[in-house]
Amino acid sequence: MNVKTWSRVGLPTLLAASALALPVLAQTAAPAADAPAAAAAIPINKGDTAWMLVSAALVLMMSVPGLALFYGGLVRTKNMLSVLMQVFYTVSVVGILWVLYGYSLAFTGGSDFVGGFSKAFLAGITPDSGTGTFSVGVNIPEFAFIAFQMTFAMITPALIFGAFAERVKFSAIVLFVPLWVTFIYFPMAHMVWYWAGPDAVDAAAKALAAADAGGKAAAQSALDAVLADAGYIYKLGAIDFAGGTVVHINAGIAAFVGCLIVGKRTGYGKEAFQPHSLTLTLVGAGLLWVGWFGFNAGSNLEANGLTALAMMNTFIATCAAALSWMVVEWLAKGKPSMLGVVSGAVAGLVAVTPMAGFAGIMGSLVSGLIVGVLCFFFCTTVKNAFGYDDSLDVFGVHCIGGIFGAIATGIVVSPALGGTGIFDYTTGKVADYDMATQVIAQVKAVVVTLVWSGVGSAVLYYIVHAVVGLRATVEREREGLDITEHGERAYHS
Repeated sequence: MNVKTWSRVGLPTLLAASALALPVLAQTAAPAADAPAAAAAIPINKGDTAWMLVSAALVLMMSVPGLALFYGGLVRTKNMLSVLMQVFYTVSVVGILWVLYGYSLAFTGGSDFVGGFSKAFLAGITPDSGTGTFSVGVNIPEFAFIAFQMTFAMITPALIFGAFAERVKFSAIVLFVPLWVTFIYFPMAHMVWYWAGPDAVDAAAKALAAADAGGKAAAQSALDAVLADAGYIYKLGAIDFAGGTVVHINAGIAAFVGCLIVGKRTGYGKEAFQPHSLTLTLVGAGLLWVGWFGFNAGSNLEANGLTALAMMNTFIATCAAALSWMVVEWLAKGKPSMLGVVSGAVAGLVAVTPMAGFAGIMGSLVSGLIVGVLCFFFCTTVKNAFGYDDSLDVFGVHCIGGIFGAIATGIVVSPALGGTGIFDYTTGKVADYDMATQVIAQVKAVVVTLVWSGVGSAVLYYIVHAVVGLRATVEREREGLDITEHGERAYHS
């Protein structure tokens, strides 16, 4: 239940290999993706569709204006518009790339690591095209799913820029974003979220159960082929409900690598770098939290009880992390800050993302309490000890919070701890749970994400540096990127 959509490309193979079980398949299998006229075999659920359209709009709100205002308030006045521009550009260009080839690379069959181009330019997709959810026999319009996933692709690279805000040329951002989503994000989405889908697995499992002795081998081979039609991290057994690996660790490690390669802001450690408007940061944080309900609860792809669970977890983990950051900061520094509270809230949102539809309410509560303290430690003690200039603490909140959340998901999913367990579509019930096995799978997913994004992003930074250069000059940086890069100011006295 940890994927976003499913492809029906494996079904022709399934039908051919399971000829002896054809009557069963004919009743249960969805049509191939290249046969839109037959897509109505599984009815479209209007309630689920409405929820997914709302969720897509909520996630867009997370980027503009949510993230833009959150980041913008944290930089100095002279760089406010540069941050807004970077976020808005990212949303715009990624939307175009998504419909050209991004959706196809992420959510069609190809290899373990990336999809193919069978749906490039959204070929073959019509308003009547349906795609699966997490329930057998339940569809939503494919366009609704495309829109929802597009907003995830839009916000993820925009998270990165907070780590090296106030010192990077806009031309570097313009080149970096298309490269990064193409070679890092789209493959990561495929590795984590692509699989054959519930209807394909269910049909293959029923075909195997119905096959006589002579057809068992062929039916088993067909089921194995369907199960193999999945991304690399998915096949590791890792679960990620809404993007702990794909979004937060992915962007967080790319941000950390970027701030190291770009270098520190001019005057860092010698001059005060105070946020120019914590009021706007609070507004941005509030918009992020509201939008995150679309992000997490929308990731169930349906409007049902599990959606409500994801929404509740998104409430509780966020509240807990905000309070735990506030308390530990109060104890450590003598005063609780508003910036600390909203930073803790975002850390809670990050941590609950991969577990939103898997954890019980108490599991998300405890996770929120822990991640608030953990991220505070990395954003203060660790950052000060190593001296890196992660301007807006992207690494300390998104990468560290994402790592914690991804691994903790393997624990809180346990039914013994109030979690949902992991549904096995081959048997039609929740699978037997082994915590050690699941946590190991989660750790493997974290390591793959760190290596893929960390190494790949480093290569892309150096390519961008060679082509257009990464940093603004010292003179331009001191004057401010608003006027030197965009010729305008956020405020006029």
